[in-house]
Amino acid sequence: MISTTNILKDTLEGKRLEEEEALFLLEEGDFLELGKAAAYICNSLHPQGVATFIIDRNINYTNICNCRCLFCAFFREGDDPEAYVLKEEDIYKKVEEAVEKGATQIMLQGGLNPQLGLDYFTRLFRGIKKGFPVTIHSLSPPEICHIARVSGISLEEALGELKKAGLDSLPGGGAEILEDEIREKISPFKIKTNQWLQVMEAAHGMGMTSTATMMIGSEEKLIHRIKHMSRIRKLQDKGGGFRAFIMWSFQPGNTEMGGKHIGPLDYLKTLAVARLFLDNISHLQGSWVTQGKEIGQLSLAFGANDLGSIMIEENVIKSTGVSYRMTEEDICHLIKKAGKLPAQRDTTYRIIKEYYPSN
Repeated sequence: MISTTNILKDTLEGKRLEEEEALFLLEEGDFLELGKAAAYICNSLHPQGVATFIIDRNINYTNICNCRCLFCAFFREGDDPEAYVLKEEDIYKKVEEAVEKGATQIMLQGGLNPQLGLDYFTRLFRGIKKGFPVTIHSLSPPEICHIARVSGISLEEALGELKKAGLDSLPGGGAEILEDEIREKISPFKIKTNQWLQVMEAAHGMGMTSTATMMIGSEEKLIHRIKHMSRIRKLQDKGGGFRAFIMWSFQPGNTEMGGKHIGPLDYLKTLAVARLFLDNISHLQGSWVTQGKEIGQLSLAFGANDLGSIMIEENVIKSTGVSYRMTEEDICHLIKKAGKLPAQRDTTYRIIKEYYPSN
């Protein structure tokens, strides 16, 4: 007879969790049992008891976007009075400010602006690399596909030129739910599931690593979450290019889709199942940015070993009316109170600063 206890026993003994078992855990699994099992796996992968974070800046170079996703409150049409494209000198200034605050990574993400092609980004990346000692973790798969399309080149050519100009790593944005049935409902003009996976596989093949993401709480059912994780796991089996899995919750404020926020129990339970299912991805990030500081802290007891960035700048989630802020001191305090040892990392999860009790 299938049961949470039996599934978890097999999983903790090293048996790979199957899709139907993961779905059962999401539907029927005991909340605390799942948390305990996920924490066990996390501690096995990271026995030092360290929980990490990064200092970076998320710079949204434009909010003009022809994708018009129903869950997005950030985008604007090109003729909207609030539409913008940041000047290059303004971007360099933001990078400079971030470096002065200890940032080691810059994330450039924006709308799919038909006026911005390959030349814009290669020039920008070369300028950043010339002036600042930072990792460029930028451009989600939809942006890569868009750049290739408007520039009239192949996906592989676009990635190769961007890498040559300084692109180090790809964020997992634009994944939402990797099921076209759901994508048709929430982002009908965005790239499809196979295109997102194709970009990531091509990047991994060029030696660029990336993150994988999942947005929960829009139109998907629990089975769609499992299918999403399964596609990520299968691609990771092929190339091993995902450094981390990052799950965040849909924020309905000011969006065309509207709806309700998912509760913390749903978020934490799905996070725990992700830790059990994604046995080939080392790092799991908790989302205090969408769930708040307290749930972000609890995520460290449900399989997460990282809390992402202190977010020097964040505009996309903020546009929905949700705005949580965190300082370096705040995040260290949060981690310590969760019984973990705080440490600042870089993009590759190399520890660059420790904040252990003696400090």
